[in-house]
Amino acid sequence: MAKHSKAERARREQEHEAVQRIESAWQASVPPDRAREFAKAVEEARARGPLEKPPDMAPGTAPRPPRPGREPKPKKEATSSKRRY
Repeated sequence: MAKHSKAERARREQEHEAVQRIESAWQASVPPDRAREFAKAVEEARARGPLEKPPDMAPGTAPRPPRPGREPKPKKEATSSKRRY
């Protein structure tokens, strides 16, 4: 576990309080009916939970095909021997 200095903990506490003040001011400025709609949407999103993990892919498999013009060049076939006469 990381240790944090008193100054850093105090700064984080001040930031937390500032965020709470801003959030409460924002909630007070929103009309009550829209605030209820927002709270309902937040509850629904939290009830859904996190997104499902994507399926595992084979090692080295790219998630998308290469872009056009970025495909690897085919290997050259050796048509002649390296020996010169």
